[in-house]
Amino acid sequence: MTRVVIVGGGAIGSAIACFLTSDAGRFDVTVIERDFTYAKASSALSASSIRQQFSSPVNIRMSQFGIQFLRAIGDLLQADGERPDIGLVEPGYLYLASPAGADQLTQNHALQRAHQVDVELLAPDRLQSRFPWMCTDGIATACLGLSGEGWFDGYSVLQAFRRKARTQGARYLQADATGFEREAASGRVKSVRVRREMRDESIACDVAVNAAGPWAASVAGWAGIELPVRARRRSVFSFTCPSTLPGCPLVIDPGGVWFRPEGDRFICGFSPPAALDADEPPLDVEHAAFEEVVWPALAARVPAFEAVRQGGAWAGYYEMNTFDQNAVLGLHPSCSNLYFAAGFSGHGLQHAPAAGRGIAELIRDGAYRSLDLSALGFGRILEGRPLLERNVI
Repeated sequence: MTRVVIVGGGAIGSAIACFLTSDAGRFDVTVIERDFTYAKASSALSASSIRQQFSSPVNIRMSQFGIQFLRAIGDLLQADGERPDIGLVEPGYLYLASPAGADQLTQNHALQRAHQVDVELLAPDRLQSRFPWMCTDGIATACLGLSGEGWFDGYSVLQAFRRKARTQGARYLQADATGFEREAASGRVKSVRVRREMRDESIACDVAVNAAGPWAASVAGWAGIELPVRARRRSVFSFTCPSTLPGCPLVIDPGGVWFRPEGDRFICGFSPPAALDADEPPLDVEHAAFEEVVWPALAARVPAFEAVRQGGAWAGYYEMNTFDQNAVLGLHPSCSNLYFAAGFSGHGLQHAPAAGRGIAELIRDGAYRSLDLSALGFGRILEGRPLLERNVI
């Protein structure tokens, strides 16, 4: 039986464990997770949305599998008589473009349509007609997802993968992973060092997986590998509005501020300017940004948002791939049994089903069988060939 140790028990690590253990008797899987409360886990702190509107074909294909999986998750991940309910809804994404961004949005739309994505370009008059509560000033065009896009309860997805993996035999160990022990001649990882309950231990393995999310670069460093993934803070704010916005999708303004409904309220966020987007800052909410950046953009786009009342807020980390804002999947040539699944740059939850299945196939079969994810391999980084994802929120 092949011994697999996965560092990181969030949605990605748990999805890998789930797909591996579905092949009964072949893999002995241990998942190392430092905090079973997932208090700082990206999976628990995400805005938990899924879209088809990417600029990279591989991301589109991963989302197409992802939405199919999430729609059927009650059947696929039922365990011990419990069917997960993730509250999936599909009101779509709406990307708004200024004149400066219109060509790029139109190009993205053409690529998406070529991959059978159900999206529609909207001129300003059509946009105004469809969403009369929106101000279209400064908008040259927009792209609306008509199906296959929406949001869900990300924490429930994480727990569903975790529960299913455990019922299939995966072991979850609450401990701090601290390093690798490697074979001197080959450089292969032979065990993962952990610390728990004030004791140091080693967990022997035939295969190791780095699914450590925002901290994946540190884990890569244990094998002498440079991984361009950094923890970047993102704040999410909730607010209420006395007016309703019929048919409101997830809206992305040209300046990067986004909002969507969440029950009887709304949530929103933004991406800080690159110069202010520090590596692994404290998970403190950027409260001042709501008044200075987010609310002015909201009120300018939706007149009803002049009267919002801010509610709660939280902050979580993106595991940002600073090279090209895309995931890094598979082996690095310097270590033949260390697999990577990191750097999803804000779209990890929606791509967890495809990434989990893909890494499981690489470990089991030595190749992708269902969906070719090789474009996301380490080769592009080592060769300086960025696969730029232009639709990062």
